[in-house]
Amino acid sequence: MSLTNFRNYASLDLVLPPHITVLCGDNAQGKSNLLEAVYLLATSRSPRTNSEKELINWSALKEEPPVCRITADVEKDKGNLSVELALSGKAQSSGQADNSPASRQSATRSTSIHKRIRVNGVVRRAIDLIGHINVVLFSVHDIGIIGGEPALRRRYLDILNSQVDNRYLRHLQRYQRVLWQRNRLLHQIAENHACPDELSFWDEELVKNGSYLIAQRYQMVSAIEQLSQPPHTELSGNQGRLRLAYLRSIDKEIGKGDSQVEETAEIFARALRSARSREIAQGISLVGPHRDDLRFFSEDVDMGIFGSRGQQRTIALSLKLAEAKFMLSKTGEHPILLLDDVLSELDSHRRIHMLRSVAEYRQVLMTATDLVHFDPDFLGQAALLGVRQGHIEPFTH
Repeated sequence: MSLTNFRNYASLDLVLPPHITVLCGDNAQGKSNLLEAVYLLATSRSPRTNSEKELINWSALKEEPPVCRITADVEKDKGNLSVELALSGKAQSSGQADNSPASRQSATRSTSIHKRIRVNGVVRRAIDLIGHINVVLFSVHDIGIIGGEPALRRRYLDILNSQVDNRYLRHLQRYQRVLWQRNRLLHQIAENHACPDELSFWDEELVKNGSYLIAQRYQMVSAIEQLSQPPHTELSGNQGRLRLAYLRSIDKEIGKGDSQVEETAEIFARALRSARSREIAQGISLVGPHRDDLRFFSEDVDMGIFGSRGQQRTIALSLKLAEAKFMLSKTGEHPILLLDDVLSELDSHRRIHMLRSVAEYRQVLMTATDLVHFDPDFLGQAALLGVRQGHIEPFTH
C-alpha cells in the first residue's frame, strides 16, 4: 500500500503482512488515517468526512495542482487486484498558506477536487470500484448506529448491501436521483407551478428502484439478526436475546406487507397514492427507503432509546461481528477488518471475546495508543508497527 499526500502522510510505502497488524502510537499520529485509506479504497468514500478536500495533506494544497494518491495491491482468492484512488484539484485562493488552522481551512475551502479511480490500470467509476475490496470498520462511533439518528442506520444498511450487491448500489444511486427530482416537482406543485399528474412518471421510477432497496435491506437485516445472536450472547453474558426490526415507512400507510420485490412494489405504489395529498402539502416525499429505520430490541425493550451505553456498545460490536460473517458468506472472501481503538472502551471479558473473534480473519488492522489491553497470545500472532507523525516503523516497547 502506498500513500502520497494523504492526510498527514506525505509519502508512505507499506507492505502489510497477512493476518493481524497492530498499529500503536499516541493520538493524532496517523493511525486512524491509515485505516481510513483502506476504507476509501473499498468504498470510494471516507467514513470520517464528507469533504474530500480534507483528505489532501495541507502542504500539498499549496501546490498546483494539489494531488493525493492511494494505491494498493491486494491478494484475493479469486485473483490479485491493483487499485488506485487519486484526488486532484485546482487551488482557487491566491493567498499564502501557512500551517495555522485558519490558513489550512481557507486553503481547503478554496480547492475544487476531482476524483479518479483505476482498477487494474483501467479508469473506472466509483460505482465500479465498490465490491472489489470488502471492509468492516469497527470504531468508537459505532454506538451511534444504535442510538443515533435514523440516517446513520440507513447509511449502515446501504454501505453493507452495496459492498456485497452491485445491483443494490445501482438501484440506490438511481433512487437518490429520482427522489431529488420528485421532491423538486412536489415543491413546484405545492406552489401551483406544476400539475399533480406529472408525479406518475416519478412515482413509477421511485417504486421500481426503491422496492429493490427495501427488499434487500429486509433480507439482510434478517440474516444479520441470526448472525449477531452468538456474539451478543457472549458479549452480554446471555442477558436477553437481540432482535432487529427493519421499520418500513410504506407499512405506516397501509399495514405490514411482504418482503419480496414484486409484493413490495405493489405496497410501495399504494403507499404513495395514500400519502400523495400530504406529500403535495409538505412538498416532500414522505414514504420510501429514505424514511425507513432499523431498531434494536432486547426483551422487547428498544435499546436505542432505553439501553445503557454499555448495552448499546455490546449491540454495536455484535452487529459488526455479524457484518463480517455476512460479507464472508455472500462473497466467499474474507473482508478486511479495521478496528480503530475499540478495545479501550471494553471490559476484560469483551476484549477477550473481540480478540478471539477477529483473529479468525485473514487481514486485521487494529489501532491502539498502547498494548496494555492486548492478550500476550494475541500479540504473538500480530505484526506490531509504531506510528509517529505520519511515519511507520517496527514497534519497539
